[in-house]
Amino acid sequence: MIEKFYDLIVVGAGPAGSISAKFAAEKSIKVLLLEKDSIVGFPVRCGEAISKRSLTQFINPDSSFIKTEINKFSLISPDNTEIILEFQETGYVLNRIFFDAELANQAVNAGAQLLTSAYVFDLIIEDGKVCGVKFEYNNDVVEVKSKIVIAADGVESRVGRWAGLKTAISHRDMESCIQYSTSNVNLNPNTCYFYFGKDVAPGGYLWAFPKGNNSANIGLGISGVEGKNKNANKYLDEFMTMKFPDAKIENVIVGGDPCSITLDKISAPGIMLTGDAARQVNPLSGGGLSSGMIGGSIAGSIAAEAILCNNPDKIFEYDKVWYERLGKKHEMYNRIKNGIYDFDDNKFNSIASVFLKVPPNKRTLGRLFTTALINKPNLLIDVAKVFF
Repeated sequence: MIEKFYDLIVVGAGPAGSISAKFAAEKSIKVLLLEKDSIVGFPVRCGEAISKRSLTQFINPDSSFIKTEINKFSLISPDNTEIILEFQETGYVLNRIFFDAELANQAVNAGAQLLTSAYVFDLIIEDGKVCGVKFEYNNDVVEVKSKIVIAADGVESRVGRWAGLKTAISHRDMESCIQYSTSNVNLNPNTCYFYFGKDVAPGGYLWAFPKGNNSANIGLGISGVEGKNKNANKYLDEFMTMKFPDAKIENVIVGGDPCSITLDKISAPGIMLTGDAARQVNPLSGGGLSSGMIGGSIAGSIAAEAILCNNPDKIFEYDKVWYERLGKKHEMYNRIKNGIYDFDDNKFNSIASVFLKVPPNKRTLGRLFTTALINKPNLLIDVAKVFF
């Protein structure tokens, strides 16, 4: 039964939204979690890789949603020089459908009410404050009021725009992405592969993440600027023909990845943005799964505190808490990203050649970026702060 009023409404049951709902519901407030798709976690728009440390902050690893364990990175330059980096900790490639479903289930177990196939089409705004949502459900139009709304509705975040928050992003920072779910692909099952170069993924990179049983996620992201000249689909098809001609493509997903710093404002009267909607994505890697869950946990906790102490202005603490937790680090990642953005193939090849001389037991991401940016000393401070 849908009630007319909830303390908190969360729009979007991806990881950021479900974690928001869970953390808030655990404080014994009334939470409604709305998901526009009929199945939580589908369609998948993610490479599905995450570190063990990032995962275990929120959920215990389980074979039901873990496809394979990862302990190595393979970085391949344009001239096919391969650099292997050993992980200092275990990573995982997930089955996001099962993973997302479990996160949503945990939110429900904490006390949140979940509705799927609930399409939010507008906000309720009174006296300049967001105080609820309007959505379609079972062929009916439903209006529900709340004290706070958390928008976890992805990179497009229509909810954020309706609330008047500036969510625009430059073409340069919006990666155009495509991924194939494949079978009949022979990869080391414990290694994540990354390819670089203008013929593979200009202004970005290509990934191949194994999922066991000769299956893998193979995809790429290219700068929105580059995508105007040649789309991501063509780059990926050319790569597949060259590297994995016998692969069978089981599924295709496309989308945009906001590789930028967090929005200037991620809260406004009655509303908070989290996950991709807030641009809580690592600008360097484009990964947003772990940072989205961190953002969601902060948003859910602060929303619950604001409701319990009857202080609606408390939600404005969210911007600062997020910035101190990860936003500041994302600004450093963004400066590093901009420092390598214009590297040509010769530069990538040179970096690989130099780094190949480093003993395998001393190869780290920090040392790799130090090698890459040795001629940009102003960025080495950021590298040191982020990686050491």
